[in-house]
Amino acid sequence: MSSLVLTEHKVPHVSTIPANDGEPVQLPVREYDGTNGNNPRKPVLMLHGRSVPALPGFDLPPVPGGSPTRYSWAQELAGAGFDVFIMDIQGSGRSPRPRMDDACNANPAQQEQLLVPNPLPASCPPPYPHQLGNSESEEAELHTVVQYIRGLPGRDKPVRFVGWSAGSLVMGPYTLKHPEDVESLFLLAPVFPPKGRWSENPADPFGRPPGAQTLPVSAPPSMFGFPMHVASKTGVKASLSSTPSLWEPGIEDHVWDACMQSDPVGSKWGPEEGPGDYEGVLRYRNTYWWGWNNQTVPYKDPGGTYVLGDRVPVAIVYGQLDRTANSPATFPDILRFSVPDLYTAVKGPKKLMFCLEGAGHSLVWETTAKTVHHVSRQWFKHGKAYGQDNGSFFRDLNGELTPLP
Repeated sequence: MSSLVLTEHKVPHVSTIPANDGEPVQLPVREYDGTNGNNPRKPVLMLHGRSVPALPGFDLPPVPGGSPTRYSWAQELAGAGFDVFIMDIQGSGRSPRPRMDDACNANPAQQEQLLVPNPLPASCPPPYPHQLGNSESEEAELHTVVQYIRGLPGRDKPVRFVGWSAGSLVMGPYTLKHPEDVESLFLLAPVFPPKGRWSENPADPFGRPPGAQTLPVSAPPSMFGFPMHVASKTGVKASLSSTPSLWEPGIEDHVWDACMQSDPVGSKWGPEEGPGDYEGVLRYRNTYWWGWNNQTVPYKDPGGTYVLGDRVPVAIVYGQLDRTANSPATFPDILRFSVPDLYTAVKGPKKLMFCLEGAGHSLVWETTAKTVHHVSRQWFKHGKAYGQDNGSFFRDLNGELTPLP
């Protein structure tokens, strides 16, 4: 993949996050130009989820002695002839992090354990007692990046979307509202609350809650009264260890190091491991999402055509052991997630789903990564994978497919 051209873009955007509303910011976007010769350009945009920054998720450097692209989904797609763009939403990765450099703005329930005594001498109430972003602000950032890509030479075509985990909460509603911008949608371990937040507002078919146009903050305040979560190295490694047989030795530490490289401030917080050497914490935004549920996914455009699965084909891949994107039925509605329910809610015929045997939520770093790369390449090139263009399948470790009910 050494022939790929790497460009680091700084995309100008006027923020609509309440914490820095109206301020000009720059959104970092990494591009791998995989176009060969005079072939038409085929742009792909990759969006991270809730906690892991985009580069560790989609462009992880090789493990020493390992394959250069085993864990770089972006470079694999670029090597297949796509122009691949990787973005971070504000509050994540290399993007601006308004209000997040003040450690008191971390989740109060996490401060004592993770931030005391470094950088906090004692826990403290958040001086900005609101969540950071919301559905409207994050869709606005995605829109800015999409329009920037489409304004580049030769890239005026609709963009292929890749969304991992909570990235579906941004890319899904955006596609419903802007299908003209999206060529195809590929969702990995997508977060989907069948009974998630919305309101039946006849003037708004996407069911945004009252007050959405004024960017609601901290509702309910008991859950959203701070802009930032933090996680420890131990906690992150534990969350990644549900599928140990699918992990290369040392990959957890490699992932953590990549996350710290995306955050020069958070990497200096937490326990001191030696003089000037810190374990670091993973800082990530606290966001209020809405409008991605059983009521909105079947939305039809004004001409009566289903947007998802018809105007925009949808492919879904998830792990059999994923308990993040498939939470217990006893959870409250806003935390009850189900990938199969998302597949069912997509009513158009152009939809395909694979459940991968033994895989968890972090498929990008498991030995299943190559399967994910293959399915996405085939989907974006041919609108099918393993010879299938629609349907739901279980894929075992030997590559055999079994139709799912």
